[in-house]
Amino acid sequence: MYLEGSLLADYLLIGVLVLVVASFVAGFLDSVAGGAGLILVPAFILTGMPPQLALGQEKLVSTLGTISAIYNFFKNGKIIWKVVGYGIPTALIGAYIGGEVILAIDESIVGKIIFFMIPIGLVLSFMPKKDKKDGLYEPTKKDIMFVLPIVALVIGFYDGFFGPGTGSMLILALHFLVHMPLIESSATSKIFNFASNTGAFIAFAIAGKMAFIIGIPMILASIVGNYIGSHMTLKNGDKIIKPLIFTSIAILFISLGIKYIW
Repeated sequence: MYLEGSLLADYLLIGVLVLVVASFVAGFLDSVAGGAGLILVPAFILTGMPPQLALGQEKLVSTLGTISAIYNFFKNGKIIWKVVGYGIPTALIGAYIGGEVILAIDESIVGKIIFFMIPIGLVLSFMPKKDKKDGLYEPTKKDIMFVLPIVALVIGFYDGFFGPGTGSMLILALHFLVHMPLIESSATSKIFNFASNTGAFIAFAIAGKMAFIIGIPMILASIVGNYIGSHMTLKNGDKIIKPLIFTSIAILFISLGIKYIW
């Protein structure tokens, strides 16, 4: 009996350590190009979490982990504060609704939805982003009062419903639809991503789909990953890490397919 308990404790410890490493990598990825959920959601499921709990746990880790990236971008003056108030409310609302929708679906179906949506998140995260180098940014009234709230609502819903690729979607939308320079798009997107994560966080927390105690070391690892990754983003270091991240995601995706589809 003691041996079984000891082996179980060792297994749980290894599982938590794996998820701590995954949280660090996910935080790093998220601050560089978006897409923390591409690492976290499959990793949580493969260590035994039910799909809806995996989605909720990803919101717990990502929401708090993003704070350090926001701090770095804020410190370097890259966040366009004049526009954030127009997108935060709709990002919150959209993500909360998306979370409620996915929570209403049977868990056995949610696992398959996650599997089939990961390629979408992967494509979104690795879409090429070219800086227009358009100098000083000045938003138009149409951009901030019409385009931005709709963008935040739609992408917020996606974040609550699934999540992976949200950061990249926001960067691309701010860059091409709201016409922000690329670095400022990346920095400002973190504010909207934090808002959408918060909306989804509320939905999953109310439903009891989070494991707060085991989440503490994962949150800390995500914060460190976000901090280091945002430093690299400011120095344009994202090109170095993407091939490694792509390989990690491919392995997780194949493993998830064996679990739910094979």
